Amino acid sequence: MIRAIAIDDEPPALRLLANFCKQAGYVQLLKVFTRPHEAIQWLKDNRVDLLFLDIRMPSISGIDLFKSLEEKPLIIFTTAYSEYAVEGFDLDVVDYLLKPFTYERFQRATAKAKEYYDHINAPKPPEKFIIVRADYSLNKIMLDDIQYIESAGDYLKFHLLQAKTIVARMTMKHILEKLPAAKFIRVHRSFIISFAKVTGIQGKTVSIAGTEVPVGLNYEQDLSSRWKNFNGRDKK
Repeated sequence: MIRAIAIDDEPPALRLLANFCKQAGYVQLLKVFTRPHEAIQWLKDNRVDLLFLDIRMPSISGIDLFKSLEEKPLIIFTTAYSEYAVEGFDLDVVDYLLKPFTYERFQRATAKAKEYYDHINAPKPPEKFIIVRADYSLNKIMLDDIQYIESAGDYLKFHLLQAKTIVARMTMKHILEKLPAAKFIRVHRSFIISFAKVTGIQGKTVSIAGTEVPVGLNYEQDLSSRWKNFNGRDKK
């Protein structure tokens, strides 16, 4: 079941979406919003898989709302204005529904969303890379290339082997969910390190390729315990 919300300043459009989601059977519409900023606040504390999003709204455009989201769910734009179609697809959204749309057209759009959702949630063998969005494009980062990750406000800096640093708008919590715990560990509120790149640990610092990474008080014990296990087994 795909968990979704809908944002549209027109209540009739929201009622139609609710009816179509019920018919489809595989989209659970959790909430609907006529005020975009209420939806933005709700999304800060709640995660969804899919967002139905109107584009032309009085307080903020759907496109600007989409760009403002820190963690972006799958998006289906819904609008009566065809001139936004190209920009919508440039943002790598799932589909673009031009109002008034039929149930059949809605079903094709949500079927694409479900196919992608099933793909990204299917059991997979351990990944050798992660995909992050930076500079309005998707970047493939090999796990073996990551030396350490540094938090800088709302952004993360990926410090890599023999490649320039990649800066992406992400949270530490989100990237930790993507990284294999056996190979990476958070050692500070602002740093995640790769065990394989550590050249030494002394006091409250970790050495990685000539860089001294600080170790926070709350992370010392976990680092010490896991480093002993990794150094004796995984680093071989």
